[in-house]
Amino acid sequence: MKNILLICGSGASSGFMAAAIRKAAKKRKVEVTVKAASESQLDDRINEIDYLLIGPHLSYMLNDLQEQTKDKNVKAAVIPQAVYGTLNGEKALDLILKMED
Repeated sequence: MKNILLICGSGASSGFMAAAIRKAAKKRKVEVTVKAASESQLDDRINEIDYLLIGPHLSYMLNDLQEQTKDKNVKAAVIPQAVYGTLNGEKALDLILKMED
């Protein structure tokens, strides 16, 4: 089971993306939990997750977030704008699966 947290500015747009990823994962029979939150909630949830996906509008925060998660064994990545903007759950799931390697 992979525990994934998506963050964006307010948590609203990441909620739609999280739903799209859950749908794609169910279709592929990949076991994940996907939650969405605002970036300000990361500290509260960091111990519950394996992967952190960041909305493209927060890409400037990637280095700081990687620093914040490195001791927690959490892998972080920015969701590409083309994937996030179209709410492409399949491509976002591909990104998560590639992060495992």
